[in-house]
This record gives sequence, structure tokens and C-alpha cells, in this order.
Amino acid sequence: MTDFTDEDLLALLKNDDEKAFGLLYDRYWERMIAKSYAALGSHVDAEEIVQDTFINLWKKRHNLEIKYSFKTYISAVVKYEIYAKIAGLKKRKDQAGVEADNIDLIDDSTQQWLEFDELRNYIETAMNVLPEKCRLVFSLSRFDELSNEEIAQSLNLSKKTVEAHITKALKTLRDNMGNISSYNAFLILFLLKK
Repeated sequence: MTDFTDEDLLALLKNDDEKAFGLLYDRYWERMIAKSYAALGSHVDAEEIVQDTFINLWKKRHNLEIKYSFKTYISAVVKYEIYAKIAGLKKRKDQAGVEADNIDLIDDSTQQWLEFDELRNYIETAMNVLPEKCRLVFSLSRFDELSNEEIAQSLNLSKKTVEAHITKALKTLRDNMGNISSYNAFLILFLLKK
């Protein structure tokens, strides 16, 4: 089973295969903790975010719809959880006037998942207005997490062309955010930041 692709494991996960879930966890937990720790500077918070993310993944396994790779999906969810943690700590610090390090957040992961799904759908819809090559380059950059050099090589483009496509995509997404709240616009830009 260790030679199964992420997609194979996801199919098994949807059928309640705990071993497949464990293998996905083993493949990604260390990277996700490193990502969380880099943003938060706390091993405890980083581990909590990754654990909560995978617990929610198990709970939502029957309804998962992953349009890109699992790596992209789990990275985006963790990034969102990091943002939610930072925002929650800041909000509570501002309201209570106490140090954010001493605050425990209330678990509102279900709401966060719903908001994440809405934002993901918005991003996908907004990307549909991009020219095909621009959309492909942006998707490879932000969702498949390829470097500009890797994209240039795989699509036989110059690095400058890749950068131009990414810049155009970000500008288009920013310009089309007028109909959503400033909070969600900020969150989308955070999720798409590399």
C-alpha cells in the first residue's frame, strides 16, 4: 500500500480505510507541521493545526471533492487554519487586552471548512475568466506548488513568461473581488500567496 498514489489512498479513504488515512497522514504531517511552525513559531499550535486538519479530513472523508492534488488540498487547508489561528488570536487579544499566547481558541472548524469551500469555489470561478495558458500556469504555481522554473520547463516557456502569467492572474483575481467582503478578499490573497 505504501506505493499507492495519493489518489489511490483517497479512494480507499472514502471507503473508510483507516490504513489509507494513516499513510496520507504519514506522507504529509511533517511538511504540514513545518509549514505551520514557520508561520506560528509554536510547535504546540503547529501540531494542533495539523491534528485538527487530519481529524476533519477523516470526518469529511465521504464528501471530499478534491479538484487538484491532495498535496495542494491539504496545504491550502493548513494555510487557512494558520490564518484562522492568527486572526483568532489577534481578535481575542484585541477584545480581552491580554497576551495572545495565553488564549485557547474555540473550535469552529466546521465553519472554517464551509468558508474554505466557499473561497475555493470563488477562486475556481474567478480563474475561469483567465486565458487558458494563464490559468494553467497559475494553477501549477498555486495549486500544484511548482516553482516558476519547473513550470517554465514543463510548458516550454521562459521564466519571465511564467512570471507574467502569474502576475496577470493575481491582478485579475484582485480586480474581481469587488463583490465579496474585504475579509474574504484578504483571505483569498493569503491562500494564494506563495
